[in-house]
Amino acid sequence: MSWFSASPPSQRWAFAISALVAATAVPAYAQKAQRPAVQRPVHVEDPNAPTVMTAESMDGRPERELNLNSDVVIERGSTTKMTSDTACYKQVEDEFDADGNVKLKRFGDYYTGDVLKLNMETGKGFLLNPTYRFEVGHGQGKAERVDFINPDEANVIDGTYSTCEGPNPDWYLKSSTLNLDTGRDVGTGSKTIIYFKGVPILGTPGISFSLSGARRSGWLAPTPGFASKNGFELTVPYYFNIAPNRDLTLYPKYIQRRGIQLGADARYMGESDDGLPYHGETYVEYLPNDKQTKTDRYMIRSSHEQTVATGWTYGWDLRDASDNNYPNDFSKNVATATERQLLRELRTDYRTEDWSLTARVQNYQVLQDPAAATNPSLLVPRPYDRLPSVNFHAGKYDVWGGFDWSFDSEVTRFAHPTEVQGTRVVAVPQVSFPIVRPGYFITPKLMLNASAYQLDNNPGSAVQYSKTSLTRTVPTVSVDSGLVFERDTNLFGAKGGTQTLEPRLFYVYTPYRDQSQFPNFDTAPGTFDLTQIFSENRFIGSDRIGDANQVTAAVVSRFLQPDGAERMRLTFGQRFYFADQRVQLDSTTPVNQTRSDILLAATGRVSETWTVDSLVQYNPSEHQLTSSSYSLQYQPAPKKVVNIANRYQNGSFRNTDVSTQWPLTDRLYGVGRISYSLMDRRLIEALVALEYKGDCWVFRMGAQRFVTTANTSSTPIFFQLELTGLSNGLGLGANGLETFTKTIPGYQPLSSPIR
Repeated sequence: MSWFSASPPSQRWAFAISALVAATAVPAYAQKAQRPAVQRPVHVEDPNAPTVMTAESMDGRPERELNLNSDVVIERGSTTKMTSDTACYKQVEDEFDADGNVKLKRFGDYYTGDVLKLNMETGKGFLLNPTYRFEVGHGQGKAERVDFINPDEANVIDGTYSTCEGPNPDWYLKSSTLNLDTGRDVGTGSKTIIYFKGVPILGTPGISFSLSGARRSGWLAPTPGFASKNGFELTVPYYFNIAPNRDLTLYPKYIQRRGIQLGADARYMGESDDGLPYHGETYVEYLPNDKQTKTDRYMIRSSHEQTVATGWTYGWDLRDASDNNYPNDFSKNVATATERQLLRELRTDYRTEDWSLTARVQNYQVLQDPAAATNPSLLVPRPYDRLPSVNFHAGKYDVWGGFDWSFDSEVTRFAHPTEVQGTRVVAVPQVSFPIVRPGYFITPKLMLNASAYQLDNNPGSAVQYSKTSLTRTVPTVSVDSGLVFERDTNLFGAKGGTQTLEPRLFYVYTPYRDQSQFPNFDTAPGTFDLTQIFSENRFIGSDRIGDANQVTAAVVSRFLQPDGAERMRLTFGQRFYFADQRVQLDSTTPVNQTRSDILLAATGRVSETWTVDSLVQYNPSEHQLTSSSYSLQYQPAPKKVVNIANRYQNGSFRNTDVSTQWPLTDRLYGVGRISYSLMDRRLIEALVALEYKGDCWVFRMGAQRFVTTANTSSTPIFFQLELTGLSNGLGLGANGLETFTKTIPGYQPLSSPIR
């Protein structure tokens, strides 16, 4: 028949999908499992099980041949049952010949047909004009003939296979010969065509797939797509299922405006001979002789983590790119497009119950935004290399009658091509005495920060230090205290719940030490939030120890459900200063203020459908909002979600983000996201897509736009047809599911898990 002959109106729209994917046929397919494969039963026949036969009438030769006529039922133990109009049982051969309305059930798999010949001992035989259905995976189909090779394996001649329900499946594959091996969980076919809505969409001389959704080696679904920067793209991946704990995927990709890109992703996990775990992944992309840049381009990501002995681990994180523009030209989302500092790190850790030791070497490759050449504010600073850094931590709780103590130390060699270099040694001992009673707690703490620097003036550095040996010792005293009140409440639907009121005071005193002559290797001001206001040092890093004579006052109210789970939390906090803050990063001018901004936060489930997470920073002296962030999530039912978020920083940014997954009809869903900068009046990221859920397939299509640099954006277009159940969902087209999952908080896939 003609592939594109006239079709019913219900099928015409399927040709549009077919036109998109028909050109992407490849020799064979496989799919990586996204969930554990279904455990298939072992087909074992009990040779001693009795055979029970019933019929309207029986005749034949005793102990040789038995003819059964009308309403024949034959059962062998609990594994095999056959019914037919007539049958002949050959006792010596242990073989059945059945004719007319044959129905056979073996090990949960079900067959129907016209004529059956089956040897019960060997499992060999055949069935004419059959239909079949497997218990695991619910694969089904029909054919001209089925040849039974053994109890686990059968050859389907000129037959079909699908995991859709019903006699007219939405999708199916048709092969001249289809070998279905339930024992090995493998289906293989030759001269195969995949049909969708009766329309052939893919043809292949060979196909291999798992009957239960487990992963197998072979060609993955081709991934066509289009991007505004690179034009048409086509990826034809090949998957190697090396072992249950190892795999390798090759990604040859044709990029219209760039050339042929080669990619590989190797993953592994397991245990050493001593039973110690390890895992890792390495991903590489390589584009020889880019058509536009006339250069070879590449990107590498590699990570590894391994336990060498009890408590001793080592690992690495390596990232590298050929040039500054690589993320701009080849990234598929905002996160990777804006990644400008690529970490390279090798580390080892040793941990015991009371102490730990960490050693690492670390540096970064910095990728500059091309616009930084004309706009210096876009320059990304190069962090210091740590060559190496060694950290030691020790501590014990509830010793010497209730004391807690800890000791932290660090030795780091900082290197930089254009800044001062040096070695920093830090030691921080501390001791506290927590007093915790029902309704209140008090925790006094004493700590000491001792540091020593040995500097090497770099000729290329703009700053030269007259003193190359520096030391600093700074003590700190703090007292943390709080009360806890409780009362019964029925707010937020928590009948029989509890509301707490928890006022807290946190006092810190650190004397002033002049640190203006000390370099800044890795220190920055801490983000002013509900975590930082309860810390002793207002800086993150060891190069500055902030002087402090201050108290933080806060009130927390929590709403607890009867089972103890926290339903809602409200927080109010502010810091009060009794002295100027004289220690600063780059200035000797003290900060003169008597109180900090006010922090207000609310997070939790307002109702069964609404969730809120918010933080507001307000400056009471200037009567203005310093920063704010809030997010609301409305999720009234599965696959229904709306997210609204807003982030604001005075003088820096004001961004709004709206995303959703919502049903438009019973089967059609809309998916979308908009992230917009109100200050710059610029779209940061946008996604518009549709999903249609069939009974055993899902179709997705959409377009995405995101910022890659200060002056450029990318607009990829994608589509995906997911045939549920064919090796855990054969996706034809770009991976829209991955895009939705990473972009839409609360998104739930439409495809159902394999049964």
